[in-house]
Amino acid sequence: MATSAKFLPGNRLTLLNSGAEFFPALLTAINQASQEVHLESYIFEADRTGREVAGALIAAARRGVSVRVVVDGFGAPAFATTLLPALADAGVMALVYRPEHARFKLRRHRLRRLHRKLAVIDGEIAFVGGINIIDDLNTAGQSPGRYDYAVRIEGPVLRPIRQSMRRLWEVLVWVNMKRRYRLAPEEKNTTSPRGEQQAAFLVRDNIRHRRDIETAYLAAIAGARDNILIANAYFLPGRRFRRALSNAAQRGVQVSILLQGRIEYRLLHYATQALYDKLLKSGIRIFEYRHSFLHAKVAVIDQQWATVGSSNIDPFSLLLSREANLVVLDGKFAGELRRSLGQAMQAGASELSPKQWQHLPWYSRLLRWGSYNLLRIAIGFTGYGGRH
Repeated sequence: MATSAKFLPGNRLTLLNSGAEFFPALLTAINQASQEVHLESYIFEADRTGREVAGALIAAARRGVSVRVVVDGFGAPAFATTLLPALADAGVMALVYRPEHARFKLRRHRLRRLHRKLAVIDGEIAFVGGINIIDDLNTAGQSPGRYDYAVRIEGPVLRPIRQSMRRLWEVLVWVNMKRRYRLAPEEKNTTSPRGEQQAAFLVRDNIRHRRDIETAYLAAIAGARDNILIANAYFLPGRRFRRALSNAAQRGVQVSILLQGRIEYRLLHYATQALYDKLLKSGIRIFEYRHSFLHAKVAVIDQQWATVGSSNIDPFSLLLSREANLVVLDGKFAGELRRSLGQAMQAGASELSPKQWQHLPWYSRLLRWGSYNLLRIAIGFTGYGGRH
């Protein structure tokens, strides 16, 4: 299966586990910035962590750094009143992607969100992952903190990351302010090698890259020979994805999926569980993580292919939202991610028994399949149901 992934060699990649590792790395980079900070986040909360990041952005702008911030209008509904005034006063340029004027009004396009979590500093350092600008302990009952990943990047793959962020910024200026806008040409050379790791940057949008992330997954799954480990917060794959996983299991590949065990969004939680019986019958192992809230969107295949990013394996990520994932071809990186996931599974996950899901009472099955069909109707409303 052909993919659009363009792997670039010469990168230095650092895996960051949850906010405890991500935020210190991000803040250090922002505090050392001398020219540019460009950040995108689905959520930018005015909690302790959010205020700390906002403070670093304000300090950077006041010392003459060009600072640009994009947040999503649904994910960060209070941003305009909580954090934006102080950022704007300091000279930070901030835009909201699809502002929510009527939050509870159902519209065809309101599910098309900016779900990317990206940052580029001085054209030298980038961050890609699934971690929003929000404290890991922000949500009630969320102790210990949210479990997630990001990657700190140096090297040639930084250039397409920066280009993608610049293009989106120019589009949003045109949409929000009704005027054309072009950022100054790139000055720094972001293509010089910094390490020895191969990586590709993939996005999902509603124009030219509608299925790039999904296609990369499907190609890697189709080529798997030994094992597949997927950890995903919100997992509701379409038929093609489920078939690819089942085919891999049937040809002897060990397929393991780490999913959310705690209930965060009931409808999606029960809809996902509607798929458990068939997945388990096809030989796929399912683990539920209950130690904390799982927010990761990562995978490792054959100890060589790995991905870390913002894209869940559900219709909202694969068919509607703007997403961004880093795909890595490197045994060292893949091994580190697999070990980290293995430790998390050992400490806080339990494997589901096929018998457990074969003998659910009728009302439990009704709840799960009813949830699944309600979500299918919601996706059909957007016009993106199709054969997915």
